[in-house]
Amino acid sequence: METFDVTFANYYLDAYNGYSTNQRISVSWQFAFDTKNDTLTILQHIMLGINTHINLDLGLAASTAMNGLEISDIEKDFNTVNAILGNIVNEMQDRLSRVSPLLFLLDLAGKNTDEEIINFSLKKARELSWYNANLLWGLGIGHQDAAIHQMDKTVLSLGEFIKAPKSKIVTYALQFLGKFEEKNVGRVIFRLREE
Repeated sequence: METFDVTFANYYLDAYNGYSTNQRISVSWQFAFDTKNDTLTILQHIMLGINTHINLDLGLAASTAMNGLEISDIEKDFNTVNAILGNIVNEMQDRLSRVSPLLFLLDLAGKNTDEEIINFSLKKARELSWYNANLLWGLGIGHQDAAIHQMDKTVLSLGEFIKAPKSKIVTYALQFLGKFEEKNVGRVIFRLREE
């Protein structure tokens, strides 16, 4: 499990370092990093990172960590980590409200269904990651490139949807919320980290 955790974290760190040094990285991470200066809500920026890290990196990490081993041996731990991720939605929303003060409108409008939607999306993403991990593990090292490329393209499509939702109502709502958000990135990070 420790190897899996470190491998998972390193996928993000490698992508960030590759982006910072103009090296080739996955198209989904490239897209997420390229939006850093776009006028998006804080939630959209966070979801762009979560999208790639869970929908691409998580499956890659599980497959890589279990190379030469039985992947089913980490399924229970994988699911435990996923359950923990699903349980942090309320805390994430509370922290985001520090820098996005109108985020509470999602609760009022949806009567907490926004958490259910986020949990459902994360649940589906984590299930897909386990499927992808098994697929890649089954293909074996040296035979995964085409599958990884296809996964990356799919995750990119999801990222494009997060950046520019098709619904005009959602787009308008996000633009409205964004007008009242903290704009200073350093202050955003500081406020999100406060206990």
